[in-house]
Amino acid sequence: MSDPRLKIVLVTPEIPYNTGAIGRTCVALGLELILIKPYGFSLDEKAVRRAGQDYWKHVHLSEYETWETFLEERKPPRDALYFFEEHGARNVYEPDYQEDAYLVFGCESKGLPDEILDGVKDRIISLPMRNPIVRSLNLANVATAVIYQAMRPQLGG
Repeated sequence: MSDPRLKIVLVTPEIPYNTGAIGRTCVALGLELILIKPYGFSLDEKAVRRAGQDYWKHVHLSEYETWETFLEERKPPRDALYFFEEHGARNVYEPDYQEDAYLVFGCESKGLPDEILDGVKDRIISLPMRNPIVRSLNLANVATAVIYQAMRPQLGG
């Protein structure tokens, strides 16, 4: 398989099951999973492996100590970064996602920190929810929905 182009970035993930499930989706679609520390768990935890099943060993995984280290080392172009938050300026169906995009998700309890979102308000995207009684969706479910939407052109959609 060629080097992954689309990249999934999880900033300070807290729940091992979500990270494992997202890793499994990355393996299924040939994507890179980028994790930004600190984590709310150890990558050695059974829950990560259980959610990723026996696929976890196949995850194309990169880890960074901080968001700043990630930016310094990877140098992602601004227009390749897509940030996902509950109250984004656009919804997930609007952008034409670049093939080499970085889809960035925050931690389960707080989302993305303000210091990451400062200056990129136009790059913040939401997944619509029709019923206002639902405060948020599960991170693994959101990431999977976003990934498939971003990859529609490559997957024949």
